[in-house]
Amino acid sequence: MSIDIYFGRKIVDSVLEKGVEDTIVRLQERVYELIIFDNGVLRSYNISRSSGVGVRVFINGSTGYGYTSSLDWDSISTAARRAVKSAKSLSRHGVSKKMLSYEGSKCVYSAPIKLNPMDVDSERKVSLIKELNLASIKKEGIVSAVTRYGYEMDRKIIVTSYGSEVDIDVRAVGISHTAIAKSGDIMERVHEQKTFIGGFEHIDSFDWFKFTEEIDGLALKASQAKTPPPGIYTAVIDNTLIGLLLHEAFGHAAEGDIVASGASVLRGKIDESIASTKVTIVDDGLAEGGYPVPYDEEGVEKNKTVVVNEGVLKRFLNSRYTAIELNQDLTGNARAQDTNFDTIVRQTNLYMLPGESRVDELFEGISIGFYLLGKGAMGGQVDPSVGTFTFSVGPSYIVRNGEPSELVRGTVVSGNILETLREVDLVAKDLKITTSVFGGCGKGGQMVRVGTGGPHIRVKRIVVGGI
Repeated sequence: MSIDIYFGRKIVDSVLEKGVEDTIVRLQERVYELIIFDNGVLRSYNISRSSGVGVRVFINGSTGYGYTSSLDWDSISTAARRAVKSAKSLSRHGVSKKMLSYEGSKCVYSAPIKLNPMDVDSERKVSLIKELNLASIKKEGIVSAVTRYGYEMDRKIIVTSYGSEVDIDVRAVGISHTAIAKSGDIMERVHEQKTFIGGFEHIDSFDWFKFTEEIDGLALKASQAKTPPPGIYTAVIDNTLIGLLLHEAFGHAAEGDIVASGASVLRGKIDESIASTKVTIVDDGLAEGGYPVPYDEEGVEKNKTVVVNEGVLKRFLNSRYTAIELNQDLTGNARAQDTNFDTIVRQTNLYMLPGESRVDELFEGISIGFYLLGKGAMGGQVDPSVGTFTFSVGPSYIVRNGEPSELVRGTVVSGNILETLREVDLVAKDLKITTSVFGGCGKGGQMVRVGTGGPHIRVKRIVVGGI
């Protein structure tokens, strides 16, 4: 059985007959294709298919959730009964929450696609990834390489008792490459991926050999580089790295459930200045280059949410629960990995708006500083309750007299995200947002696709070190 709006309506009607006040029915079908070549060997070629139905019900202010991975009616009815039983049990024990009401709306969204990757011969895909991988490991100094191809079809249908009927179909396809280079006793790893929303036409039109060659070249150069001298510097931060910092160190602190729990550095700061006036941060479900989220999984439209406007904190990211708890509007940020999970508050595509400067202007006047890059970044640690962060960034450059000079490896940046945002004095015009078919954002045991990015920015003071 295939999912559709009519099937969702049928489930909603049957759930309402059980005496619930409100219900949300989510249906999902997903296909994921992954090819992995590791040092010239085909390590994996998997195609997984999954489907499911999730039912959330509301009874006397209490919530219950049930799900099934089967689309047959008996399994769905059983999931609905479990949801009702759970809600009634919580209600008897006085566990309840209020939710902001919402007048449902209808939407059909399908990301444009010209060539379905599942219609492309598998040998063609395998051959491309093999050639890319072999070309990498044949280079002198490259001691290991892993190349991956990924494709995902994710179709979601949300039907609610309050009138939302949402049908969303998103396809994403991409290639990732990891190269490890060795120079003497030093080994350096650089990873990068490129994902497109759409079909195999993007694989056909992109220069993947140039893509992997640039990763290999950066790994080779980084393996011969020194670590940076530690200190506090003026730094230019590229599109990728500012996206990572904003998502991890700021975006999670802006999620309404974290704010409501008291675990966010942003709690109590609405309408306060928390950043430079150059800084405006938005969460946008349909940002160019990001992952499309036109509606969340409560059937609420995801509009562009201005979280920070010219340095002033304006709002948090909310679900129907957190909006009423924080006395704010809905923002369409209730999301779930799949129907096995109920929704929690998540970012979609969080990024900083571009400014008016050229990128080269950001380097002017820096006698000694850094050009910090996100390609090859290894992640790090954040604490949203106080806003602190530590990240291992990609191979970066020391800036001398206004020009990027020698490459450095093992670069680490740390600080407090609000202090860092207050130090932003220039923002470039070059907005860039990306997403990934190979990973996403993890929270509460769930992973969802997101988009990250922004323009180049200049920060007057940031702590830089080496490992």
